[in-house]
Amino acid sequence: MALIPSQVLRLAILLSYCSVLCHYKAIEMPAHQTYGGSWKFLTFIDLVIQAIFFGICVLTDLSSLLTKGSDNQEQERQLRKLISLRDWIMAVLAFPVGVFVVTMFWALYLCDRELVYPKLLDNFIPPWLNHGMHTTVLPFILIEMRTTHHQYPSRSCGLAAVCTFSVGYILWICWVHHVTGVWVYPVLDYIGPEAKIAFFLVVTIIINIYYMVGEILNSYIWDTQKCVEDGQEKHKVD
Repeated sequence: MALIPSQVLRLAILLSYCSVLCHYKAIEMPAHQTYGGSWKFLTFIDLVIQAIFFGICVLTDLSSLLTKGSDNQEQERQLRKLISLRDWIMAVLAFPVGVFVVTMFWALYLCDRELVYPKLLDNFIPPWLNHGMHTTVLPFILIEMRTTHHQYPSRSCGLAAVCTFSVGYILWICWVHHVTGVWVYPVLDYIGPEAKIAFFLVVTIIINIYYMVGEILNSYIWDTQKCVEDGQEKHKVD
């Protein structure tokens, strides 16, 4: 039996994301006042994705509790739709984008923090908030994957959705540069046009790889658990 019920964990994680988002939006940074506001940063978009995802998880838990033991077919149908939406967001957005934000941020930060998180930001963003945006996302999404089985879409549909998101965001930051003349991420100021194309291509490939990692990890966790449970049942019968 789990020490903390998964429903309680999901609610706690949702409240954590709400707190991080509220504190982040309350910060008066110059970048928030320019074209695109917070929405030009993938970190902020990811926080919104994670908050929406865990909000749907909590809503699913509540719906499951309310419909438990009920014979209402319409309620069951709506619950299945909610579960399908939860699983789709987990597979296509929450896991690949969340893991990408954490790994890419810290890789660039350790290489040269000025490329992604200039020291100037320390005057606005406290360390705990930085970790709330760029660190805890990974353990939170892994906890969710470990506690709940998620049904992934077909790989072709999943990868198509991930590519659509990636290309959409790349076009968005290119548009922001076109309007303002400033790249959202300082690292893009240091590379030429051809290198930028290669960089965007690599970014898209990496996010697609993370999608497949999530799919494989989800299958491994739950196939292994099923084997353990089947073995326990067989042992009881014997």
